[in-house]
Amino acid sequence: MSNGYGVLADILEEWRAAFDGRRVDDLVALFAEDALFQGLSPRLLNGRAEIRTYYENVPPGTTAAVEVLHSRPLAAEALAGFATVTFRTPTPQDPAGTPLPVRLSLIAQHTGTGWRIRQYHVSRLS
Repeated sequence: MSNGYGVLADILEEWRAAFDGRRVDDLVALFAEDALFQGLSPRLLNGRAEIRTYYENVPPGTTAAVEVLHSRPLAAEALAGFATVTFRTPTPQDPAGTPLPVRLSLIAQHTGTGWRIRQYHVSRLS
């Protein structure tokens, strides 16, 4: 395996497509059963059930643009990386949605069912 850039880019493209399409089942399936997750809320989440609730509460119409910045292997079947994600939530007053850029750090692991996100953490960029 190289530095894993392509793997993370593929996972995050699947994530973006499911996020933009509000396909919560597909989003949740990208995460390991016991994934650790922190989104825009300071609340720490653990596992698919809590991640599902988080994504079900994202405002309708919210979209994401993703750019992988860096990746590196952690082990034979695990990768870590950073990305910039820019969320936009349209409103009647702002149909394009004000950009909300965040930095995403994640760890992905290859399991019997393919690559899954084991750890996901975002922090707002100023």
